[in-house]
Amino acid sequence: MTLLTCEGVEVAYDRVQVLFGVDLAVEPGEIVALLGTNGAGKSTLLKAISGVVDPIGGTITFDGCDVTHADGVQTTKLGIIQVPGGKAVFPTLTVAEHLRAGGWLYRDDPAYLHEATEQALGTFPRLRERYDQMAGNLSGGEQQMLALGMAFIAKPKLLMIDELSLGLAPTIVEQLLGIVRRIQDQGTAIVLVEQSINVALTVAERAYFMEKGEVRFEGATSELLERDDIVRSVFLEGAASATGQTPVKVRKPVAPRTSVEGAAVLLRLRGVTKDFGGIRAVDDVDLDLHEGEILGLIGPNGAGKTTIFDLISGFLVPDGGRIDLDGHEVTYMSADRRAWLGLGRSFQDARLIPSLPVAENIAIGLERHLAVRDLVAATLNLPGVVRMEEDVAWTVSDLIELMNLGAFRDKFVRELSTGTRRIV
Repeated sequence: MTLLTCEGVEVAYDRVQVLFGVDLAVEPGEIVALLGTNGAGKSTLLKAISGVVDPIGGTITFDGCDVTHADGVQTTKLGIIQVPGGKAVFPTLTVAEHLRAGGWLYRDDPAYLHEATEQALGTFPRLRERYDQMAGNLSGGEQQMLALGMAFIAKPKLLMIDELSLGLAPTIVEQLLGIVRRIQDQGTAIVLVEQSINVALTVAERAYFMEKGEVRFEGATSELLERDDIVRSVFLEGAASATGQTPVKVRKPVAPRTSVEGAAVLLRLRGVTKDFGGIRAVDDVDLDLHEGEILGLIGPNGAGKTTIFDLISGFLVPDGGRIDLDGHEVTYMSADRRAWLGLGRSFQDARLIPSLPVAENIAIGLERHLAVRDLVAATLNLPGVVRMEEDVAWTVSDLIELMNLGAFRDKFVRELSTGTRRIV
């Protein structure tokens, strides 16, 4: 018997319909890939299945039960577990507390919880090493491991994973895919939401492709490669020119790459160290970044890359060493003062304001460049304030056009897919 069946599922946010008659089926023990572009409706479909959003049309049947309008508690008790895209952990809870939370359905069975927790820690050895650390201090890959560990303890019949590979190094993704296969070997059916066809082909034999809230393809993942129109729309930016269709416009570099030889050092780290509870996360790091230079910081999960970023940004205070930014020592300077000196940062997880539309979120990023900050002038709408607001509006429009976000300009960030939030 088919484990999950979706027939004609339709979903709307604030009277804006985002899913249109979606059909999907998953067999017991099967891995199904759900592919598509940003904003195609993949995450929304998972939310409808797991009871986070209520469909306005269609039916969802799981293991013989109608769950179309079931809430999240009911679907979880039936065995539907979702690992959400982006941030799937609570930063201020420890790894141990997360694993206990993952077993809340079995809180009256301590023997199972102990056994399942040990299995999860055996599957993810790094979680044992970080057992008493807060999840917010884990790397992106470790947080994904923790989310999968919680799902493992919940004993799912259907596990839905949203954007497993987002922002992770290929070697880490390969490790996580191995864990996904092991979960499948225990009889769990898996729906894997992905933008990467390579990841999908690695673990799934069958795939669905969504675009603009509709399913455009359903079949074997190997057949997906034969659909040039689908592959081109997601993965091959310039392939249109090879088929005589309108080529994708790619913005030319503003200026040719130049050598940084002789350029001034903009950012310098010397002997920077940081400990967490007796564990040295960053050990005597030296780093130079010159003006106009692009510097890559590469390493496996837990190597300390994000911690170094936190130290540079002022979110963490080093236990030793010195940090200089544009000729100023900023080792113990606050994050906002470093921002005034010209330091900007894009976070691994999307740090946005869900209740504001895309345009206003981007405008907030221009806050430190405002020429007029006087509240009285703003209240009286003086000419200087008007000109400044016009400049901000034009800059926001330029950025929206540059990042191809025109269709999402007035949408609330909470309505966006994981990938689109990353672009914002």
